[in-house]
Amino acid sequence: MTTPESATHTRSYPVAHGSPIDTDGPRIALYSEEFAADPHAAYRDMRGRYGSLVPVELSPGVPATLVIGYYTALRILNDPDHFPADSRTWQQSIPDDCPIRPMLEWRPAAIRSTGLEHTRYREATVAGLVEIDLFALHSTVEQIAVPLINAFCEVGTADLVSQYAFPLSFAVINAMLGCPPEIGQRAAAGMAALIEGVDAAAGNKMVADAMFDLVCLKRAEPGDDIVSRLLAHPAQLDDGEMIHQVLSFYGAGIEPTQNLIINTLRLMVTDTRFAGGILGGSLSTRDALDEVLFTDPPLSNYCVTFPKQPILIDGAWLPAHQPVVISMTGCNNDPAINTGVYTDNRSHLAWSAGPHACPARSVASLIVQDAIDQLLDALPEMRLAVPAEDLIWRPGPFQRALAALPVSFSKTPPLQIL
Repeated sequence: MTTPESATHTRSYPVAHGSPIDTDGPRIALYSEEFAADPHAAYRDMRGRYGSLVPVELSPGVPATLVIGYYTALRILNDPDHFPADSRTWQQSIPDDCPIRPMLEWRPAAIRSTGLEHTRYREATVAGLVEIDLFALHSTVEQIAVPLINAFCEVGTADLVSQYAFPLSFAVINAMLGCPPEIGQRAAAGMAALIEGVDAAAGNKMVADAMFDLVCLKRAEPGDDIVSRLLAHPAQLDDGEMIHQVLSFYGAGIEPTQNLIINTLRLMVTDTRFAGGILGGSLSTRDALDEVLFTDPPLSNYCVTFPKQPILIDGAWLPAHQPVVISMTGCNNDPAINTGVYTDNRSHLAWSAGPHACPARSVASLIVQDAIDQLLDALPEMRLAVPAEDLIWRPGPFQRALAALPVSFSKTPPLQIL
């Protein structure tokens, strides 16, 4: 890995009672192509230089503290009184055109709320999820996966990002939300702009407009879907609140699901422990998924909080109203807890922890595992079409995402849905 210029200063651990924000050198740029190419080397370097708290930039001129210590992260995630998710004070100093602002700005939704507001929004969200029929969801994934596979199975090659993982994630989330394709396409385009930080403000508006149209549709024509259940919840969410609850489902549902599918498939087609398993070896899709949730989770750095006042933690002062970002990847690979054993190990932070832990983990796991199993059952001899070192990781401070996953396989007749 080319060491980023921002990682070249020599101070090792934070000076006691110093601040990781007020460094004497450049901060580590989480948005750089160098970081995206080899984050694991960067985390090891960070740990040696700083310990559990690292001075970083999320975007040019936007400082933050990155937490890469597992137990430090648990302390923060379980202390919403000192580490609230509300970003309203922070965003007052952030320009509207900052590419990461839409990902962190305050919204009337559980992800950016604390206390009673958070409880109200989260209860509505959980109520929308708990009635999902997981058995029916198996069938939904199959009905979406088979036509996608049939579109390329007779060709012998495919890009699993654009031709499988993205359209599958998009369609499954729309099905759960009861969202028509036209509205869903606008929402997906807006979410892509938000995640990539390219014209993020326009993407933010595009998503909000699409969500408003979906909420209006479901008020007029309710169905057996998440949006209709949110509208019927005793919390009595208004249209503005509804827009942001549904937006949270899109943000947490499409891009992270796509990336988890792809990161798991990458492991399975490049690692001989799993490549053999595709044809009947001992390691399963569930084993690969468990490992990826530790080593390359789809959201590598997130779970952002904003301390209300300066706070001392691990011998360093964290300033008020500056982002504290949990590195799920960095924490999962903390030598204090990482034993290298991942099968049936659920101690990772890929789903976060504490009051903001992901309420949809069982749903997401089912979608990802079914999507992978459908693909590998149909194309068990799948192999990577380029050298593994030629795969390109998309830069960005929050995600762990491949730009493409090209594969080749023996040409196969189309599948039939029974």
